[in-house]
Amino acid sequence: MREKKVTPTEKKSDRRSFLSATAGLAAGATALPLLGAGVADASSTGVAESKSAGNFGPFTIPSDDPRYGELITGDNQRWVGSPDYIQMVGSTQQVIDAVQVAVSAGRRVAVRSGGHCYEDFVAHPDVRVVIDMSGMNTVSYDPDMQAFAIEPGARLLDLYETLYKGWGVTIPGGRCHSVGAGGHICGGGDGLLSRRHGLTVDHLHAVEVVVVDDSGNVRSVVATREPDDPNRDLWWAHSGGGGGNFGVITRYWMRSPDVSGSDPGRALPRPPATVLLNGLAFSWADLTQDKFTRLVKNYGGWHERNSAPDSSGVALVSSLALNHKSSGSVSMFIQVEGDAPNAEELLTDFVNEIRDGVATEVQPITGNSGEYGPMPQLVNAQHMPWFHAVRYLATNAPVLTNPTLRADHKSAYHRTSYTDADLAIIYKYLTSTEIDNPNAGLLLLPFGGNVNAVDPADTAFPHRSSVLQALYQSFWSDPADDAENLAWVRDFYAEVYAATGGVPIPDDHTDGCYVNYPDTDLSDPAFNSSGVAWHDLYYKGNYARLQQVKAKWDPRNVFQHSQSIELPS
Repeated sequence: MREKKVTPTEKKSDRRSFLSATAGLAAGATALPLLGAGVADASSTGVAESKSAGNFGPFTIPSDDPRYGELITGDNQRWVGSPDYIQMVGSTQQVIDAVQVAVSAGRRVAVRSGGHCYEDFVAHPDVRVVIDMSGMNTVSYDPDMQAFAIEPGARLLDLYETLYKGWGVTIPGGRCHSVGAGGHICGGGDGLLSRRHGLTVDHLHAVEVVVVDDSGNVRSVVATREPDDPNRDLWWAHSGGGGGNFGVITRYWMRSPDVSGSDPGRALPRPPATVLLNGLAFSWADLTQDKFTRLVKNYGGWHERNSAPDSSGVALVSSLALNHKSSGSVSMFIQVEGDAPNAEELLTDFVNEIRDGVATEVQPITGNSGEYGPMPQLVNAQHMPWFHAVRYLATNAPVLTNPTLRADHKSAYHRTSYTDADLAIIYKYLTSTEIDNPNAGLLLLPFGGNVNAVDPADTAFPHRSSVLQALYQSFWSDPADDAENLAWVRDFYAEVYAATGGVPIPDDHTDGCYVNYPDTDLSDPAFNSSGVAWHDLYYKGNYARLQQVKAKWDPRNVFQHSQSIELPS
């Protein structure tokens, strides 16, 4: 572990700024306890403070501050918290101080980076302190680690732009521009390059985490994937174990496992210079039940045959948005690596296979397609520079940028495509007149490829044999529509997986759920009668090992939420 050098002046300045911020609580707000003798010095990390240290925060936002309303909720307006205060932080030492104050006062802590959590893990009534990581957002190359240092507040689009424009590299992360790295990476993180390059955690070299020991003392620890690292178990837990379980992540270091040397341009995958994009729609007016069934079976069958790690099909990714009939159409987006051999032929063959027996003509996408907005110009395939396409797709998400957004989501991994019986249920719900919401539907996302080249035990992320990821979801704006939309999503999901207790248990057909798409219904016997616990749907055989890591690094269960890793009994 590398030695960190912090001058006495730096220590005093950071401590003074924290005490000044806490002393600035408005009159009538609950006073915060001062830092106790148990606060661990940042020098215990062995890693230099980030570039943002001293330039941002700490700022304490109490409930009577005008900024409070902005900071007590994330993207999903169903969840609004009521913490005593929000602590804005700008460095690892500020996080240590903030956690120590909360722990010493017995206040429950939660952490927010991008604000995209699907459940109320941060905006929960029991959470008294929210540590907001948005000010810690730098991305840089660390020559000592020979890896890229990424702070948790970095948003994905900014992260991709910095890595690519600076060094020509990227990580195979998600599509949404405003997702924070903090929660995305540690849950597994997948996206349009994952079939080629695996998950984000497959490139995780190290992580810095603020933890609390059995005596309530707070410190930061660096854990790497190096075999001789005594903290390697903490690294492993963050390679798919999800956020809010072991401590506060203050930095990731990303470097591909097969890389050696100090050239940053080789430390992470290089994306294709160009991509070929295509967007097609299928009108509901033309989709009989037989044609709908054929469409989804064509899509699933292609992925079953083209998801081996060595398949030429890993150069192609697509998403099939099975929108509710009220939207007017279902739609499909496709991206092919522009430098792949016969990229145009690969795209043409794929589109022809999906259309076979379904449609003789292609139509433009003129309405929303899952989280994407209209993209009629892509009805004719277009070549684009890679980052140009990333920016276009990331920002073409009007549903997700709606400030009144309310939503519900349920996930499933599929080892095989849907059966005819499944598709009859899916058709029934997508054509149901009990809901009239064009932003309700089932989104099928590509999986497999080099995601499946990693052993399930090598990382905490266990779903290494699936070909599709399914996301059952609905978006709406009016609170009066909550009950209708929640019932539709719940009933839809429950009926598709009725034969296995209402959830996609790990078996020959399905393979559990994605921890980054959390769903507290999985913990409720009213919705999960499978006999498979929620944690086994997320973590499968890795859960017991995650519990041991929890016992070692968070023995007081400071970091908890409705589906956090439980201490061993």
